[in-house]
Amino acid sequence: MGGVKCDMHVHSYYSGLCTTPFARRFCRESYSNPEEVYERLSERGMTLFTLTDHDCIEGSEPLRRKPNFFLSEELTCRMPSGTEVHIGVYDFHERQHAQLQQRRNDLVALLMYLTERRLLFSINHVFSGLTGTREREDFAWFQNYFPAVETRNGHMLEAANQRASEFAAQWSKIGLGGSDAHALPSVGRTYTEVPGARDKDEFFTGLREGMGRVHGESGSYAKLTADVLVIAYELMREKAWTRLLSPLALLIPGFTLANFFEEKSFQRRWAEKVLGHEKAGKRPHWISVPQAAPQTAAGEWV
Repeated sequence: MGGVKCDMHVHSYYSGLCTTPFARRFCRESYSNPEEVYERLSERGMTLFTLTDHDCIEGSEPLRRKPNFFLSEELTCRMPSGTEVHIGVYDFHERQHAQLQQRRNDLVALLMYLTERRLLFSINHVFSGLTGTREREDFAWFQNYFPAVETRNGHMLEAANQRASEFAAQWSKIGLGGSDAHALPSVGRTYTEVPGARDKDEFFTGLREGMGRVHGESGSYAKLTADVLVIAYELMREKAWTRLLSPLALLIPGFTLANFFEEKSFQRRWAEKVLGHEKAGKRPHWISVPQAAPQTAAGEWV
């Protein structure tokens, strides 16, 4: 039986500058050409295509006429607690991009807009410290108002993906998978499939009906290190002066090793707080509808 496969989380050159101190002044999140990303996705067996660049759809411009392509982006959002999260928003019109950007630091307004427009959206890498700290109330928002959770991210540790899957299962969320590729070697290695779907409309209908399946790799120390080295190489190709910094590339394995241990600690700590009582069949006492929440839950788009 056939189906539709889509990498629901993939980046290109247009994701902007990286957020790492020092490097954020001159190094981009990704140096992948959008058309090369599309070709690599096709080579890896994808039959539906999108880009999820950070707060940007410019990279989608050369892909608009490509078969089976749709607009998406990864919003950088400020939660009511003050923490930062990444929210994937999928299959919208170009004119809606500006509306999403205007609302991304007002979560209630954003949720109301997404719900009214019946747009699919997900909380990405929920058990990762990639965007910084978390607060307990953040998970209450995810539970009550997000229809989907990224349950397999190609650069998150397997344990973090497993915890995300448990969270999604506990609260009956749509599970999505994507490579989160910032370098071409990782593109399309993690994806979402809807068996039996024949086109984009059937793909999204299948997701709503719980027919989606996630496939492919989780992340690892070796995989992250390899991709960061690719980004460093592409940086030096684009900006010749950065070759003077090439000896610093020797520090990359140490940097990614530190990240590996930080991520393990983060997911373990929050899994205990968020899933510990649930595993015993109890609802955590702090899970409740946050104040000032929209009247209509975002999950009602299904």
